[in-house]
Amino acid sequence: MTAPPHEAHPAGPGRALPDTQQGMRRRNLARVMHTVSAEGPLSRAAVASRIGLTRAAVSTLVDELIRTGLLEELGPERPGRVGRPGSALAVSARGPAGLGAEVGVDHLAACAVDLRGRVRARAVRYGTHRGRSPEPVIEQLAALVRRVVAEAEGEGLWPAGLAVAVPGLVARDARTVVRAPNLDWHDADLSALLPADIPLTVDNEANFGALAELWLGEGTPRDFLHVSAEIGIGAAVVVDGLLLRGTRGFAGELGHVPVWPDGPACPCGGRGCLEQYAGEKAVLRAAGLEPGEDRVGLLARRAEAGDEEVRRALRAAGTALGIALTGAVNLLDPEAVVLGGALAGLAPWLLPSLREELARRTAGPACPVSVSELGPEGPLLGAAHAVVRAVLDDPAAVAERG
Repeated sequence: MTAPPHEAHPAGPGRALPDTQQGMRRRNLARVMHTVSAEGPLSRAAVASRIGLTRAAVSTLVDELIRTGLLEELGPERPGRVGRPGSALAVSARGPAGLGAEVGVDHLAACAVDLRGRVRARAVRYGTHRGRSPEPVIEQLAALVRRVVAEAEGEGLWPAGLAVAVPGLVARDARTVVRAPNLDWHDADLSALLPADIPLTVDNEANFGALAELWLGEGTPRDFLHVSAEIGIGAAVVVDGLLLRGTRGFAGELGHVPVWPDGPACPCGGRGCLEQYAGEKAVLRAAGLEPGEDRVGLLARRAEAGDEEVRRALRAAGTALGIALTGAVNLLDPEAVVLGGALAGLAPWLLPSLREELARRTAGPACPVSVSELGPEGPLLGAAHAVVRAVLDDPAAVAERG
């Protein structure tokens, strides 16, 4: 279901529309788009009923959205309704699309999602980026984005914006990667490296993963703590359907919460951080396995086959996760904790010890822990859908660009 248009997100306008006649028109256009996106196909009369405007007013708004290619008419509504059938409206399968991209420690990815939420183009490139400077990595990412744009354009789509998920701290300008310990990046301005003709937003991968869970997950509550992992571990806090970002935008660095303060050194500069016990590299090391291309798959297969050393390593990682999460749960009292990213594929062996630690250490009743169905795809999908939702939030801005 689509969120109300006033809810800002990273790729959205981030500002309230003015209380003028023009501002009211823009808000009503957004209301129509969100309603049709969430519940369509719908007739004009059905849209008018749902948003509380007259049918004449809605028809004017709908005609404008059809002219700009954001809505399309599918023909008469299904038979069986009383009275003259109206023409069913749906968000367009052509026109603006959301571009999402992801910088991982060992992969790059890009995709295009249409206004109906369907992935219409996708490209992935594997290879380690640890210790590489941002310029060549982003050059490769830009090549993936261009490939996805070309494929999407072949299906009648054009990019409404680009959102990039990165494994690090992103400044409030939504452009600068302040610090990405597992990439060894510092103060990297991605706006100088990516296509200048497409509106750009950069955000932490855990934030985009949490937004994907909120928007695409089945039965996801509006208050939850989302934990995701690739090489490192990140988290995002969602409160009443909105990200809790913190003063500088750095909230959610769960991977650098100390589990044992005198533990191993971490690339962040601290010691005994959660990543040193529950990150992929740490778990592989504890399981006696060498890093490879399908690390999570290897751990899951070994655990499934009964490899006790692997299971022991995963139980220890679950314990460390439970300890780190206890502080967040006690402080924030979320409705649920959701495991995403690589952690989702290892949940059967992580969850028992994680839940045991949470139950033992939290002050109140144990917080429910669920597993994301999106898995490692969450950050990429969240990035692309953030752009799509920016279109729904302010369709007039898209029409002005076009």
